[in-house]
Amino acid sequence: MKMKFRTKSLPGSTLLVILVFALLTVATWALLDQSYSAPDWPGDVSGLAFSPYRKGQDNSGESQPGVAQIDDDLALLAGMTRAVRTYTTEGVFAEIPCLAASHGLDVTVGAWLDGREDKNQLEIVRAIALAGQPNVSHVLIGNEVLLREELPLEKVIAYLDQTRQATDKPVSTAETAANWFEYPELAQHVDFIAVHILPYWEGISVEKAVDYTVATLTRLQARFPDKPIVIAEVGWPSEGRTRFEAVATPANQAWFLRQFLDLAEREQYDYFLMEAFDQPWKRLDEGAVGAFWGILDVERQVKFPFTGPINKLPAWPPLASVSILLAIVILGVFFLAGQTITTRGKALLSGLVFGLTALVAWLVFDYFTMYMGFTDILIGVILLMLMLAIATLMLTEAYEWVEAHWFSQRRRPLRLHEFAPAEQAMVSIHVPAYNEPPQMLIQTLDALANLDYDNYEVIVIDNNTQDENVWRPVARHCETLGGRFHFRHVDPLAGFKAGALNHALQHTSTKATIIAVIDSDYVVEANWLRDLVPVFEDPAIGIVQAPQDYRDEEDNLFKTLCDAEYRGFFQVGMVTRNERNAIIQHGTMTLIRRKALEQVGGWAEWSITEDAELGLRILEQGYDASYTPHSYGRGLIPDTFVDYKKQRYRWAYGAMQILKQHRRDLFAPHASLLGTGQRFHFIAGWLPWLAQSANLLFTLLTIVWSAGMVLAPDVVEAPHLAFSIFPILFFSFNLLKLFHLYRFRLKVTAGKALAAGIASLSLSHTIGKAMLAGLFTHNLPFLRTPKKTSPHLFSVAMASAFEEILLFFILLLLIFLLTTSTHVASPDFSLWVALLLIQSLPYGAALLTSVISACPPSSQRVTRHPATATDPSKSAREYQNLPAGEGD
Repeated sequence: MKMKFRTKSLPGSTLLVILVFALLTVATWALLDQSYSAPDWPGDVSGLAFSPYRKGQDNSGESQPGVAQIDDDLALLAGMTRAVRTYTTEGVFAEIPCLAASHGLDVTVGAWLDGREDKNQLEIVRAIALAGQPNVSHVLIGNEVLLREELPLEKVIAYLDQTRQATDKPVSTAETAANWFEYPELAQHVDFIAVHILPYWEGISVEKAVDYTVATLTRLQARFPDKPIVIAEVGWPSEGRTRFEAVATPANQAWFLRQFLDLAEREQYDYFLMEAFDQPWKRLDEGAVGAFWGILDVERQVKFPFTGPINKLPAWPPLASVSILLAIVILGVFFLAGQTITTRGKALLSGLVFGLTALVAWLVFDYFTMYMGFTDILIGVILLMLMLAIATLMLTEAYEWVEAHWFSQRRRPLRLHEFAPAEQAMVSIHVPAYNEPPQMLIQTLDALANLDYDNYEVIVIDNNTQDENVWRPVARHCETLGGRFHFRHVDPLAGFKAGALNHALQHTSTKATIIAVIDSDYVVEANWLRDLVPVFEDPAIGIVQAPQDYRDEEDNLFKTLCDAEYRGFFQVGMVTRNERNAIIQHGTMTLIRRKALEQVGGWAEWSITEDAELGLRILEQGYDASYTPHSYGRGLIPDTFVDYKKQRYRWAYGAMQILKQHRRDLFAPHASLLGTGQRFHFIAGWLPWLAQSANLLFTLLTIVWSAGMVLAPDVVEAPHLAFSIFPILFFSFNLLKLFHLYRFRLKVTAGKALAAGIASLSLSHTIGKAMLAGLFTHNLPFLRTPKKTSPHLFSVAMASAFEEILLFFILLLLIFLLTTSTHVASPDFSLWVALLLIQSLPYGAALLTSVISACPPSSQRVTRHPATATDPSKSAREYQNLPAGEGD
């Protein structure tokens, strides 16, 4: 039954699906590129704000533009504007009026003011001197100095009066309209009103921005009828964060400026467009948007068309091409490997792949078209890795989804009637036990005694149980069951469960060719061996596995949650993995060819998930494994949330152990006999758990970042929306997948599907911790999951989920503080808050599950044996202090 998959061509229906979605993708990109008209740009404009810094230069004084560079800039602008406005007279900027004169440009000289008196005086003295040049038309003393609150009003007035007395050129100070209305007395000390009208900063939509500008100008004219008004800054950025309704894009910048210029020419406004060139250094003071107010970019290239139609996304053709080609490659790999997927499944997968590749292309383009320093590039690389990692997870999960539900046939179904052995193979059934309730174990043995199979033995290996009252009744019961039952009590015995199973193997009958293992709480069906042992007639078979299942799911609501969560893996995930001979072996309800077990050296005593590790080693030797979703035995669900978490902690920690130990066999192409499909399922199957560890670190980082947003809102902004979009998409996608498979593949009620989701989410923190611990440690002890314990007290149940509860309320507090803060509404901010809410859900689920686990049972259960009674408070303490666990 070794599966060999030959390379095949894609059928016509598959190619048609890909073609349809490729065309839909092109249509979507084209739809995003809306085209609209605006008046053409005039021959020249009234004025441009002029900061001649180039790439790598800034206003710190360490790297300044040279005279030749400024002259080149002015020569470039001479055909575009009649005047320029400067902001300082320091250093080389004092040369601008003279240089501008040679190009026929007027200059409005600006003197920069701040809280330094000596520097301010120097600026003013130089400005007065420059005002004597013929092409200097106006002087501006200070730029938004009142807005920045760096000088009191009285001081600004004193500087204005000083300048006006020294020059006959018109003098003013540049402020926002709000400041002119707040300080109307300022108008008495200026020759004209110099106002900044920047609708973007007010959160005005671009459609309303020109009207807003006119309305503001009209109000100023009404308030100061005797003063000329110069719009000292007016413009719109081409990139940056959305502020309320204001969206910064090149198309919006083009539309606003062309609309405004048309109006300004008709109304004869005096204005300075903000600004001539993009200024990347302003990112540090104004955020990313500060770099993008230029008509020309930092390389002195025009950023948008001055005439003709304006396109919203002119770069869409190459973006569409890249995203479509990438999607076709991914889908080609998926469809060649999954040729039993139906057309409907292919359509779902195609829609997801084309959508994801388009989203990645757009976000990468949106981020990397910004001006970036080293930190921005580093953040961009991290962002790209985050997007690709989540996209990979979503694609693997989606592939499992469509293979689980939309398939035409199963390639490796287990057909029991195909096997008709001439004689029964001898089976040695191994039942490891440590400190187990005697009545429970006796019930397990009684079921084994009633098997509808003749040729078998049972070896009960009790290791390290200290209390003779616990193991002695089981030993006596084995004697009453006859000669095929053997009881061995060994104390001490190293190696935990694997050590016990290796000990049992050493004392197995030489006639046994099949080894069976069940946990001490499992009650098997009589036809278990009769149905499954004949499968070993195929010499390639090394493992035959039946699912873990449970018989106490109705005892209480907590166990109902757990049972619902278990079923997804054993009834969906394992079935899909079986298609490529890549099942994960369980430590119960498993049958193993003895030759294969001895060939690989027995059970690994270094691994705390010895079952999954053994199964992988057997597959690496070229054996096949077969899985049946039919249940042949049922055990007991952990009684408390503590034990449930301990079980999953062990599984996750063990998975990381296996990944480290078998990394070469899994990743090196010829290191073992594993096939491509097997490697895919083992790696992809553990990716979601690896994602939980990454998500734990990401959650802690989001808490730190959000705290910064609360404590320093003017400094720390919400991260780029891509940091939020992909985690939100992944979370939503997984919930949709889970709900769909439970409802329509497992045919359970919506309530059961919801229960599975809650239980799964409640384990996220535990899995994340376990994977991180497994990455950096290797010697976690094996701790058993207690059976038949009492529910914990409410306080103890809460203590068992202390970390989750703490993080849950921290996240809720941050959400409250951010939503009631003064942060500007934007997609980045809204998505960040949504991300915090989604990140809180697993921790909320842990709180809910912990509460449910403390509730009393809904039916009478078997009384636990006094020798194994668990002290609830001790269980909680053990879990808090030991990062360990064991499961069935």
